[in-house]
Amino acid sequence: MTWLTSHFHTRKPIIAMCHLRALPGDPGYDPAGGLDAIIKAARADLLALQAGGVDAIMFSNEASLPYLTQVEPITSACMAAVIAALKPDIDRPYGVNVLWDPKASIDVAVAVGASFVREIFSGVYASDYGLWNTNCGEVIRHQHAVGGAHIKLLFNIVPESAVYLSNRNVVDIAVSTVFVAQPDALCVSGLTAGAETSGETLKQVKDAVPETPVFANTGVNVHNLEATLAIADGTVTGTAFKRDGQIWNEVDIERVRDFMRIAKSARGG
Repeated sequence: MTWLTSHFHTRKPIIAMCHLRALPGDPGYDPAGGLDAIIKAARADLLALQAGGVDAIMFSNEASLPYLTQVEPITSACMAAVIAALKPDIDRPYGVNVLWDPKASIDVAVAVGASFVREIFSGVYASDYGLWNTNCGEVIRHQHAVGGAHIKLLFNIVPESAVYLSNRNVVDIAVSTVFVAQPDALCVSGLTAGAETSGETLKQVKDAVPETPVFANTGVNVHNLEATLAIADGTVTGTAFKRDGQIWNEVDIERVRDFMRIAKSARGG
C-alpha cells in the first residue's frame, strides 16, 4: 500500500481546491465583507466539494493576486483563521497551499492540523513575479523545526507562470529532485491555474520516477480525466468544479459529481 492509498483511502485520489477569496492585504480584498464573507464563501465551496465526493481538500489563497514568493504575516494569519473556522465542517484529509511561500504553507498546515502541502520547494525560475529562487534544504529544516515532519510535501516541479532558469528538461528535474529532496509526490502543471497539463510531460515524469507519486496539477476536466488517470497517480483540481468552468465562480456540485463518477470508474471503484 502506498502512502497515497493509506492517506487518502483510495487509489489515484482527487484533491479538490477550495479557493479562498482575496484576504486582508490583497489588492482585491473586500473590507466591507471582511473575513466573515470569506469564510461563508469557502464553507459553501467546501460543503459542495465534499458532497460531490472528492477525496481531499486543499485550501489556497488563489485570489491573492499578484502572488508573492514570501507572503506578509497577515496572509498566513488570515488563512489559518479561515481554515480553523471551517474545521468543524471538514470530514476528509485536507491540505494547504499559501501561494507561493513554502515556509508559510508549512506554518499554516501546522497551525490548522493539515496533513499535506503543495508548493514550489526547489529550483530557480524566471517568472511573472520576477526572479523566483528557492532554498529547499532550508525549508525542509524549517518543517522539522516547527513540528511539521508528519506533513506530506507535494513538490510542484513545473510552476505556473514560470520557466526553469537553466536549460534542463523536466525528466532531469524530476529525477534529481527525487534524489536530492525525497518529495512525497511531484505535481506537473500547465501554464496557469486551469491550463491543461501535458499528458506527454506527465508520462515522461512518471516513467522517470515510477516509485514517486505524480499528480496532474492543473487543467484536468471531465474530457481528459480518464486519460490523465491512466498515467498520473491523482489530480489536484479546482477550475473544473466551478460553475461554467470559470475559476472565480462558486463550486457547482453537479460538476463535482460528474467528475467523480468518471474518476471512480477510471480507478476501478
